[in-house]
Amino acid sequence: MMEGASFGAGRAGAAVEPLEFLQRPQTLLRILSGVFSIVVFGSIINEGYVNTDKSPVLRCIYNGHEGACNYGIAIGLIAFLACAIFLVVDLYFQQISSVKDRKRVVLVDLGFSGFWSFLWFVAFCFLTNQWQRTPFSQGATQGGDAARAAIAFSFFSILSWVALTLKAIQRYKMGTDMSLFATDQFPTDPNAGYPGYPTGSGVETTETYQSPPFSETLDPSPKGYQVPAY
Repeated sequence: MMEGASFGAGRAGAAVEPLEFLQRPQTLLRILSGVFSIVVFGSIINEGYVNTDKSPVLRCIYNGHEGACNYGIAIGLIAFLACAIFLVVDLYFQQISSVKDRKRVVLVDLGFSGFWSFLWFVAFCFLTNQWQRTPFSQGATQGGDAARAAIAFSFFSILSWVALTLKAIQRYKMGTDMSLFATDQFPTDPNAGYPGYPTGSGVETTETYQSPPFSETLDPSPKGYQVPAY
């Protein structure tokens, strides 16, 4: 864990170097995930609808199943937008001063990444199954490369989003270093007692306080008074 880290980031308000940010594994994973998403929904939109030998009407290349094309486009487009949003959040994450807000961001990242890993797995299985059932046709042959590219990059997306999920788990386990928010008035040893408050100059002396002696002594037989004899 980095020194003074709070959910994977340092002290609030510290500047983030652009080069250092781009070299972070989490940043690279988000960029890759966004590129994979573009390939998936871009391939389906551009060449995922073809006509058959029997009908000029454009239909989904995956066995004519409109749900397969719609699912691939939707999950890819949402994943791309999510990557862009999380990249912005990562860039400004260190500016978040509240520990609770940082924790919420990490939990949202963890939940979304895990859920989208599952959805990409469903997409890979769904598209693969429908492609295997697709009958041979001229349109399927022409758009075959795009269909296979969408399936391949759906698989790559599973890996990238699983990696993002693991990074989010790692950030959550880091927790918070409370030294970011504590000051020096607390002792380093939790078992040590608090020092006493110094008085005066703080220099102790061995001398004890003595009242000054009386300058006058008491006369046992004051003038004008005699002890009566019995």
